[in-house]
Order: sequence, then C-alpha cells, then structure tokens
Amino acid sequence: MDLRTLTSLPSRIPGNPIGRVLDGAFAVKVLTERGILEPARPDKLARMAALYLRWGNSPATAAAIDAVRCPDDAYVEDEEGELTYAEVEARSNALARALRDEGVSEGDGLGVMARNHRGFVDATLASAKLGCSTLYLNTQFSAPQLSDVMEREGPTALIYDQEFAGLLEGIPDDIKRFASQSEKDAPDEKSTEDMISSSSDEPLDPPSEEPRFVILTSGTTGTPKGAQRKPPSGLGSFASLLDVMPFQSGEKMMIAAPLFHSWGFTHLILSLALHSSIVLRGKFDPEETLKATQESGAQVLAVVPVMMQRIMQLDDKTLSKYELPDLRITSVSGSALPGELATAWMDRFGDNIYNLYGSTEVAYATIATPEDLREAPGTAGKAPRGTVVRIVDDECNDVEQGQSGRIFVGNEMAFEGYTGGGNKEALGDLLSSGDIGHFDDEGRLFIDGRDDEMIVSGGENVFPREVEDLLADHDKVKEAAVIGVDDEEWGQRLKAFVVLNDGGNVSEDDIKSYVKKNLAKYKVPREVEFLDSLPRNATGKVLKRELT
Repeated sequence: MDLRTLTSLPSRIPGNPIGRVLDGAFAVKVLTERGILEPARPDKLARMAALYLRWGNSPATAAAIDAVRCPDDAYVEDEEGELTYAEVEARSNALARALRDEGVSEGDGLGVMARNHRGFVDATLASAKLGCSTLYLNTQFSAPQLSDVMEREGPTALIYDQEFAGLLEGIPDDIKRFASQSEKDAPDEKSTEDMISSSSDEPLDPPSEEPRFVILTSGTTGTPKGAQRKPPSGLGSFASLLDVMPFQSGEKMMIAAPLFHSWGFTHLILSLALHSSIVLRGKFDPEETLKATQESGAQVLAVVPVMMQRIMQLDDKTLSKYELPDLRITSVSGSALPGELATAWMDRFGDNIYNLYGSTEVAYATIATPEDLREAPGTAGKAPRGTVVRIVDDECNDVEQGQSGRIFVGNEMAFEGYTGGGNKEALGDLLSSGDIGHFDDEGRLFIDGRDDEMIVSGGENVFPREVEDLLADHDKVKEAAVIGVDDEEWGQRLKAFVVLNDGGNVSEDDIKSYVKKNLAKYKVPREVEFLDSLPRNATGKVLKRELT
C-alpha cells in the first residue's frame, strides 16, 4: 500500500496511534502539494520552526512566520492601499502593546465591529497575540441588538468603525472604546491607527492562554448567540479542507464575505496559513467585486450565495465586461446555494464553485465540488476526511439512503459551546447542525430544510425549502420565502412571500397554480404576499422571524 493510499484512509478512533501517524502523513502530503511546506533557507526555517513551537496553532503564529518567510510581499490590499506581511506583523505587535497598556489583558474579551479592511486584520492579530477572546460583531446590528450582545458577552474593550459610533450609547460605560480610523476621523475616541503609530512594534511573548474567537450565530430565528472556538490542536482539519478545495500557497483571495462571519473569517485564517494575499472592500457592491477580482488577478473569490445572486442579476452588458480569467475557486458558504444559481455562475465564469455546508457551531460538514454541482445541482456535497455526517430519525437511528432525517456532524473544528452557556444537541461526539437532509445514491448530501422550520399542515409535514426552491425557478420570481402561520382548521398553513423580477406580473393565483402543478396539493401556499425585498442579515440569510 503506497503513501497516497494510506493517507487517504480516515482515522476515526481518538487516541489511536496508527490513526495519528496516518493523520500526520496525510497532512504532510496535502500541505506539500499546496505549497505550504516548501524548502527554505536554513536560518529562516529555524526561525519559523521556533515561532511555531513558541506560539502553537494561532493566527499570530502564521502572521509572524509569513513576516519571516516573505516580509516584503503584499498581504492586505484595501481601499487605503497595500500592506506587506512585515508591515502587518509590526502593526499588530504595536496594537497589541497599546491595548495592553490600556488595560486589555490575556483572557479578556475584545469586541470588533468593523467592515472588511486592514483594521479588522490588525484587531484580530493583536487580540490573538494578547491571548484574548475576540468577539466579532455583526455590522448590521441595531443599537438595542448591539447593547444586548455587549452586555451578555461582557468584553473589556471594543474596536469599531466610526460609522457605528451612533450605536454605542447603550453599551456599558466601563467598556473601553477604540475607533479603527485615525484621530481625524474619530476625534472623540482613541484610534487604533494612532495607537499603532505611537507604540513599539517589537514582538511580544506568547500568552499563557490560547486565543479564542467568538463568532455570533446568524440569529435568523432569534437572538444571535456567541459560538466560541479555539484553534485546532493539529493540522489535520486544515489539510482535510485543502484536500477537497484546491487552495494553493501564494495565490490571491478576494474576500467579499464579511470578515465577522464565519465564512469570511475562515478565509482570513486560510490566507495567513497559505501565505495568500487578500483583497478587501469595505462594502459589497456586485460590479465592484467583479472589477476588484479581475483587476487584482485573484484566483479565489469568497462569497455568500446572495452575493452571487446579486452579481448574476447585473445586466448582461455589465457582466460581459468581466471574464475573471484567473479565477480558480469561487468559495461559497453561509446559506443555501440554489442549483440554478450555481449552474448559471459556472456557465458564465467556469466550473470553479466549491460550496461548503456547515454552521457556526459544527464548522464544516460537507463540500460540493464543481463536478458534484454539475451532476446534482443543489447538493451540499460529501464530507471531507476526518468529518463524520450522520442522518438519523427521531429515535436517533440512522435512516436509509434517500430518506430524510436530522443531520449530526463531528469533526475537530466543532465549537466549544455557547458563551452564554449551553450547547447544540449532541449524539455522542456529533453535534446537530439544526437541519434536515438526505443522502443520494452517490452519498451526496442534500439539505431539505431547518428542523425547526417544519410545517405541519393538515397532518402533513412540509419543509419550506422545497417550495422556496420551486418558486425561485419561476421565470418571473426573483426570490421567495415560505413560513407556517397558525390556522384553526389545518393547524398551520403555508404563507409565501414573493419578490418579483423587474417587470414581472404574476398574481397570487398564478403562484398557487404553479406550485400545484409541480408539488403535492398540501404544499401549495394558502396565502401569497408580494414584497419589494426579503429581510436579510449581513450574510444574506432570510430573517424569517420578521415575516408574518
């Protein structure tokens, strides 16, 4: 049995020494293929090894290693210009020292409410170097939402973009505040730019506590929760992801997904590990994203599905200006990716979509490759090495292939629990993803809907996803959402919220007839309401709690 065959075998038994050897061999093989492990000058190699031994698996480690490996290469490109790896390392050292002088210590919470720009990167690395718990805040929060989350999570300090200053009145007075712009843009607060310029950029000693990162859940059905995780203990999870998604060291990433969201944050961490430069824009604009991707020569574009949708809704004259010849990977996650959207994108920009299914709590579960999406549009793909996905019934027994059930996922990247206490429902070492799904004959996963969205109408179970996908296929419909509302006769009835394409002229009866022709009678919405747009959060998920 050769090395490739051996390292393709998943190790499922914790603590198994043979499994650990295979995991290590697998990681070395993949990381070598992706260009992460490569020859280096002996002096640089020694310095990089020493940094890894001192700092462990931390973003701070990767940033410091990149600054040794290629100090003068560009790392961050945003609307302010470019920063090299050495400059990013120096800035984060200086900010960490300045924050420490302001009373922020290891183990403290540091809130970050910032858009995609260098300030977000500075704050993340400085927090990691101090051993803090970094709380990433949604840039679409209202003042009451921000106040509630800050009071519940209790960070010591907050770094924020000046545009959000008007939302801060309700947060506790004892939380230290630092603006992520220069003093001229934020005259009432200390700014991180001024803190960086006035502090030493000498390296810090590693903290005794590992840094932690708190990503808030989407809050589509309630208040966002803080999901806390720390870096994995080894490189196996990282290698498993790279084994399916062919990221390559030294390439350029256009990260359009919000960095505060788990998908954008994942690419920030990947970029450090891959020695990949990143292109950032403060606010998403469909054409600007295409323009920045093409002009930068980015090989990777990280988006959420609604961003793809908005890009594909540009007129053909605009779309035809951008061919994206360098793009190898359109990296997608965050919400359901409709099959017709994936097909339309690949028909125009090439077969480059890799769609990751997961959640804030379970991290990743499955990945759909371009081949999967061509053969089975709408699939969530298959589990990568080291990840276990089970579909079970209400008694926690595995269902037969093709049957729907609750999805449970296990891997090393699962979160540590909610910061306010509690956890996801567990099945042994596996956590519930909160979704219902099924496997096809090829072992590919399909998501049928949320397990808390099932509608029981007249004794029949209906998952909104099936009706929503059908309505989205209608040539006059731009998007749709379906919920259950109380009904005295039926228990619940389906109500559809429909957004029409420009110039679309469809009646409520037309929508009902369309569903009736394609689905069972009990899946036909009894009400249809037309809207100008669906309420969404910053990552494009529909906020169904706002639909009534």
